[in-house]
Amino acid sequence: MADVLTKEQRHRNMAAIRGKGTKPEMLVRKFLFSHGFRYRLNHPRLPGHPDIVLRKYRTAIFVNGCFWHGHDNCRYFRLPKTNIDFWQKKIERNKERDKKEQCQLATMGWHYITIWECQLKPKVRMQTLESLVYTLNHIFLEDRKIKAYKIVENYDSLMVAESEVAYGETNK
Repeated sequence: MADVLTKEQRHRNMAAIRGKGTKPEMLVRKFLFSHGFRYRLNHPRLPGHPDIVLRKYRTAIFVNGCFWHGHDNCRYFRLPKTNIDFWQKKIERNKERDKKEQCQLATMGWHYITIWECQLKPKVRMQTLESLVYTLNHIFLEDRKIKAYKIVENYDSLMVAESEVAYGETNK
């Protein structure tokens, strides 16, 4: 089927799509805020300027559009019929950049969560958002467990205490 819009109209439509403050991103932000999570938006010091940054959880959340980031095996991702070479290259560059940013965040000790636009459709929205909260709580608890129970036992250290006495005996 041929495109019903002229080339100029299509160009205007595609140019009007922005990367910040999208509807899927707003859904995730409102849900997180209503569940007590506090975050920053588009943190400039982290690779990829994540959509949502939860410093307490050392987690970066990216809310990706299925078309722009090439969501594999998704019914909402379909290459345009015109200018195929351009769109293939553009989407492949986006995928490579996403992988590179994910690796950079991991080496910095950050968790990386991607939420796809199709996962926020009304039928599966609540399941996706509840699993996001579960994942964040799991990350928080795992990080705290590692820090809280990382005790170095060094038996060679000097201690100011009495020598060991068996129970029931007295020192005379």
